[in-house]
Amino acid sequence: MYLQRLNIIFPNAYITYFKMPLYKYRAKKSAKEVVIGTIEARTREEAVEGIEQMEYFPIRVEEQKAAAAEGKGLSLSIFKRVRLRELTIFSRQLSSLIKSGVPILRGISIIAEQSENHYLKDILNEIGADVKDGKTLSGALERYPRVFSPLYRAMVRAGEDSGTLQETLLKLADYGQRQEEIISKVRAALAYSLLMAVVGTGTVFFMLTFVIPKLVHIFSSIGGTLPLPTRILISVSAWLHHFWFWLLLFAATVFFLLKRRAKTDAEKVAAGLFKLRLPVVGDFTRKLELARFSRTLEVLIRSGIQILRAIRITVPVLSNEIIKQGLLKVHGEVEQGASFGMSLKKSTLFPPFMSSLITVGESSGRLEEALAEVADSYERDVDEGIKMFTSLLEPLMILGMGLVIGFIVIAMLLPVFQLDVMAR
Repeated sequence: MYLQRLNIIFPNAYITYFKMPLYKYRAKKSAKEVVIGTIEARTREEAVEGIEQMEYFPIRVEEQKAAAAEGKGLSLSIFKRVRLRELTIFSRQLSSLIKSGVPILRGISIIAEQSENHYLKDILNEIGADVKDGKTLSGALERYPRVFSPLYRAMVRAGEDSGTLQETLLKLADYGQRQEEIISKVRAALAYSLLMAVVGTGTVFFMLTFVIPKLVHIFSSIGGTLPLPTRILISVSAWLHHFWFWLLLFAATVFFLLKRRAKTDAEKVAAGLFKLRLPVVGDFTRKLELARFSRTLEVLIRSGIQILRAIRITVPVLSNEIIKQGLLKVHGEVEQGASFGMSLKKSTLFPPFMSSLITVGESSGRLEEALAEVADSYERDVDEGIKMFTSLLEPLMILGMGLVIGFIVIAMLLPVFQLDVMAR
């Protein structure tokens, strides 16, 4: 049980210290077929024997050391990360250097020297060392799955195979920039409203827990029956004064539940279904996911990757489990010979606009153009949705905070007005 918990927190540590070494091999299965895989063994000789027992002829066998998952000597890598923006800049810079005639090894070295992220610098130095030892760039990237996604590695491999690595890196940079723009728009839309909510809530909480209790004695000395708003305010203040800790604990629990990612398949399905069924958020979530899927698939197909493999690579990019399962079902149907567009049309998850456009593009041999049009359309809808959400949320937040603070002020002033009337 302890090792399982350790594996959740430090997955690489569990693999490294509590299991046998892992060897990556390249072997011949037949005269024309080459297989690549991994095998656990105590020594390299034992790994070779195991490969031969599988009736393979080993060509190359090398140990995947403890740091292979995230780079040699990067003991604190689990606490570091490479942001999407940094990866986009790396792709664009390497594309420009290759276009200028700079060898790829020298290009990686130049970018590593200029990188301000020490974690990324170490990774690039390791990638450069692997390329120097004869590995392809895509092969070197496979050692860092947390930094370079399957999408990124697949496109780099396709670029190397087709001799268009410079163009592929540029496509990756453009794709990363589009994704970053969408994320930035969502964050910008929420930042101001969140700030207003925090400041407003803090102000109300301070008034109810510190200001109102000090005024209760003044209100009590007035005598008579206090106005209803004042009595409500005093009751709320007294409740908060005694139970503020439980309210804070409740808020922290809700925040934790919202931030916590679903782990089991049932939790992922339930979370995905809940998001899709929300009145306004559901439509926004669907369009955001479909825009991301269409754009990613378009970029992969333009890079020369076959449709089945492209769908398989694209599905993990999405976050909604319901849509992911729908696409996996579509992938299975396409694998058995069905049309991609017609398979999408069978599912209620995908709008007719998307399935019809893809069907036409598939029939005309211009699937990537159809996917680009779908992505452009949904990205525009998402952009408009963010603008509308922002334009509505800000005045609603101001109105809500104004009503609450206005109620507090009126409830505090009513006894004073009542006293003035009684004095007259």
